[in-house]
Amino acid sequence: MSKRLIFFGTEDFSAASLQALIDAEFDISAVVTKPDFTRGRSKQFVQPVVKKLAAKNDISILQPSKMSEIVEFVQKNGPFAGILVSYGRIIPQSLIELFEPGIINLHPSKLPRYRGPSPIEAAILHGDSETALSIMQLTAKMDAGPVYTQKIVRLTGSETKPELYEQLANDGAALLVQTLPRILDGTLTPEPQNDSEATYCPLLTKEDGVLRPQEKTAPELEREIRAYLGYPKSRTTLFDKYDVIVTKASVASSLNDSPITLACKDSTYLSIDELVAPSGRTMSASDFLRGYNV
Repeated sequence: MSKRLIFFGTEDFSAASLQALIDAEFDISAVVTKPDFTRGRSKQFVQPVVKKLAAKNDISILQPSKMSEIVEFVQKNGPFAGILVSYGRIIPQSLIELFEPGIINLHPSKLPRYRGPSPIEAAILHGDSETALSIMQLTAKMDAGPVYTQKIVRLTGSETKPELYEQLANDGAALLVQTLPRILDGTLTPEPQNDSEATYCPLLTKEDGVLRPQEKTAPELEREIRAYLGYPKSRTTLFDKYDVIVTKASVASSLNDSPITLACKDSTYLSIDELVAPSGRTMSASDFLRGYNV
């Protein structure tokens, strides 16, 4: 725990791990995060949550636009061990090699399954009965490094992305704090992944959120709505004129099972149970029908 660390992270998922390392009194010399970014129509600048957390705890903050910009800091002030949790940028091998024993990465999937940027969504989309938290040694090839440890997480089949995201962020932070001392003192060594079993999940876009009942079954769309809650959001047009965001749905047995039901692929039916109306209000399907005089 006396080993000095540099923490790489940007997304909200990173914050739980950073806070856990701070609470466990690991020596964090700096936090590396993405530059501030603009959000929404107002284009106001937003600071990554880990930047705010680092500032609150008087930890040095680095926000490089290019990874080469931190090489001098690491060389001049090292040696460091690196910790990376949901940073969102590729780290070149030349930078990884400046750290001892490299950079340690927390990834929320059962590697080598779901390498890539959307493993939490992928586990829900595919209806998996379990996922995992993997702590691995970072390499330049995406999520392909040897694995120190994995923790299996059972899934109920009803999780939404925000719920599973929060659970894995907290459980992953605890696993990182528990495992890190053995990695730093060299008593825990990583095992190579089986590349032949690797699967990949893509970076999600807004286009992924368009519901396509002609192309997918109701169970597939129900999982999609849970996986895409928050972003990219599941969108459709009702009654040929109302653009809505679907926030909750269930599989129905017929078109008459619920107030709003979509006919889907393979003669399956999806009940829209909750949605965000064009007004921006979240409401039940029944309230939507009454409010919009459908």
